[in-house]
Amino acid sequence: MIRFSAVVACMLSCLAGSQIWAKKPKAGNFKVEETTDPSGWEVLDGEKLVAGYIDDSSGRPIVYPVIGPSGQSMTRHFPMVTSMPFEERDHPHHRSLWFAHGDVNGIDFWAVGEATGTIVQRTGSAKVNESSFIKSGAAVLTTENDWLSPDGERVLSDVRRIAFFVDEGRRVIDFDILLVATDGDVNFGDTKEGIFGVRVAGSLKVEANQGGKIVNAEGETNADAWGKRSPWVDYSGPVYIEGQPSQVAGITIHDCPSSFGYPARWHVRDYGLFAANPFGVHEFDGGSKRRGIVLRQGKTMRLNYRVVLHDGAFDAEVTEADSKKFANDPRPQLAGALSAE
Repeated sequence: MIRFSAVVACMLSCLAGSQIWAKKPKAGNFKVEETTDPSGWEVLDGEKLVAGYIDDSSGRPIVYPVIGPSGQSMTRHFPMVTSMPFEERDHPHHRSLWFAHGDVNGIDFWAVGEATGTIVQRTGSAKVNESSFIKSGAAVLTTENDWLSPDGERVLSDVRRIAFFVDEGRRVIDFDILLVATDGDVNFGDTKEGIFGVRVAGSLKVEANQGGKIVNAEGETNADAWGKRSPWVDYSGPVYIEGQPSQVAGITIHDCPSSFGYPARWHVRDYGLFAANPFGVHEFDGGSKRRGIVLRQGKTMRLNYRVVLHDGAFDAEVTEADSKKFANDPRPQLAGALSAE
């Protein structure tokens, strides 16, 4: 076991110094190491940090940091680390990459605080494997989690599988999740606050006025992409490292046709929030608040997302090809995933 906080501090120090941009990864040589401060794992490609997984960051698991193919930090550091260039200290519940929702049986799991719900990891495993569509191997984290009310009562559970791999020089994160109504019916409320979220790096956001841009599959950009249904959205722009020239890079999130609510609406903002939301309607489309989506006792709901971290400007042709590939790639089994390992 190692101290993850020391690894992050070292990484940030290097990024702020005279490091040159790293070469793009050609194939994955992944390994996963357990961490203790905070509890979780770090994912490495050889000796290079790819991502960290923290199992409890103010009441929910998060993926932090998220490192792009040239070694750049692709997500915001705040509130885990403060005083970074171009970063605003707003929305402290926006933590790098996470999964939560703002109305689950009337409980807010999106925000953080004493009156909000928490998502607690119960079991987890980490391994490196290959699959029919990840030829170079992948680092795979599989966890089981309980969603608890402020009173500690379980509302539902989930099984999530997070796979890290390399595809044509890009780093890719597959996030597959199975929601399970373990303790009665579950209502996922009609709110914009959810559900698969990323907070992009400070220099990447549109409001930084450094050249950041949002675009969806329909060609809608920036504020016009907010709340629209789309199979994918890209958020690209300069990634800034102190003392060095910025380099254009981006994050594309793909929804999968096998996901509930496909294609998702997108709670994507000029200030850097980037979230796929299959449940919110009225705040995006107008009109009165809807009843929400009810998952009946004992039933399950599947959601599958792919995050592509790319160097260079957004490429619509490549992204469309990626979308078709993701739609055809087999999704891993999640029911009983841990007990099967």
